[in-house]
Amino acid sequence: MIRTIRNLWRLMRIGLVLARYDSLILLEMTAVTQGLALPLRLFRRKLPGRPGERLAVALRELGPTFIKLGQALSTRPDLVGEEMAADLSELQDSLPAFAAAAARQIVETELDRPISELFQRFDEMPVAAASIAQVHRATTIEGEDVAVKVLRPGVEEAFARDIELLYWLAEIAEFTQPGLRRLKPVETVRTFEDSVALEMDLRFEAAASAEMAENFEGDGTFRIPGVDWQRTARRVLTTQWVNGIPIGERDRLIEAGIDLKSVVEIAADAFFNQVFRDGFFHADMHPGNLFVDRDGNVVAVDFGITGRIDHRMRRYLGEMLLSFLTGNYRRVAEVHFEVGFVPPDKSIDAFTQACRSIAEPIMGRPLNEISVARLLGQLFEVTEAFSMQTQPELLLLQKSMLVTEGVGRLLYPEVNMWQLAHPLIEHYMRDILGPEARVRETVGNVLSSLERLPRLIADAERTGLMAAGGLRLHPDSLKALGGGRRPMPLGMLLPWILVGVLLTVLLAR
Repeated sequence: MIRTIRNLWRLMRIGLVLARYDSLILLEMTAVTQGLALPLRLFRRKLPGRPGERLAVALRELGPTFIKLGQALSTRPDLVGEEMAADLSELQDSLPAFAAAAARQIVETELDRPISELFQRFDEMPVAAASIAQVHRATTIEGEDVAVKVLRPGVEEAFARDIELLYWLAEIAEFTQPGLRRLKPVETVRTFEDSVALEMDLRFEAAASAEMAENFEGDGTFRIPGVDWQRTARRVLTTQWVNGIPIGERDRLIEAGIDLKSVVEIAADAFFNQVFRDGFFHADMHPGNLFVDRDGNVVAVDFGITGRIDHRMRRYLGEMLLSFLTGNYRRVAEVHFEVGFVPPDKSIDAFTQACRSIAEPIMGRPLNEISVARLLGQLFEVTEAFSMQTQPELLLLQKSMLVTEGVGRLLYPEVNMWQLAHPLIEHYMRDILGPEARVRETVGNVLSSLERLPRLIADAERTGLMAAGGLRLHPDSLKALGGGRRPMPLGMLLPWILVGVLLTVLLAR
């Protein structure tokens, strides 16, 4: 009861802010909160602009958690619609700066040393102030220029209070509206909580930055600033200072003699290597997080939001994108059924038709105007008719694609990143679907099965029961099968492995 009263009071205060910005649409989306929206209409002010634009302003006033919530909703066109998702994607993650004295105190507390022992210089005015942290320029005692990111005071407590409210609403939604369960409200809140919790421990951001740097080691065209681990803790992150021009400042890049087409090519190549080669991508590559150095190379910062895609999902995504780009809508539909995104009782013919209806208006445009991110967004919108389960990792990727496409169009509108990425996707698909890949996969499956065989036999010996047919075997038979729990000699199995490989090669031709 106390939890309910506390959350209702908090929800009412939020509702008043939404009413003030004519953004009650957020409460009117579900039956759970529609009742609350009715009395709040008395406080609504009529304001110009699209609903998503007004909502973005309201969320910014509500503070850090709701700024992050708006950014999360921008990846969910299936929940809020494509237009509102696009408007929320423009929500700027910025707040007024907090006092430099508070930043200094946090640095000293976290690093357990006076700031004078850490830095020769620590600028009072931050170079950026976002909802969760702000960044100060500084110079270390050793004389290196660095960027010091400091967590905003009180942000953890505010987030914990707000996330409790979101869980409460999601639980009510799932209980009272079975139709919403397909969209996984509670799981969506949990994913949101995990994402923001990682952002609020700057050691995780440091680790993500270091991992990305390792993935691009030796690639001078796409760089990540090094982490100063001795000056990094849970609420403080120190990295190398980036000398470069923000990628969004097109005129400055031109004045500096930078080849804009080359920059777009580097950004596209880097993004698709992250997704398909590494399965680990920067999920917030907006213009404020990308710089171009004097040699025309791209430097990425701010790894607070990253995404991961496993091998299975990469394979699905690559085949789906390639099929869309080549107009093979039947294959697009088949892939969705094969990976289980669409239940088998649905019509593959109807889903093929739906894919065509979405893709043709987009893929029929001039090549430099094609937006695959928009294509994926519209695909997610039609999923309800086919009971397709929400895939959070793909939603995050779709948002990242949208942002990266925007960067490409801003710099060099004549070239589309999908023109540049097409060969990369084809090469990746050859690697994972070609004959050699099928041989590697088959051999890997065989060896994996062989590794599990002794354990399976041992389990059968313990139970005395073969699970497949429920047949009870004599202990001596089990002992003979298990070989005393010793694995079968590889020399006896090698001929069968070679036969399997040979058959796979022949079938792949």
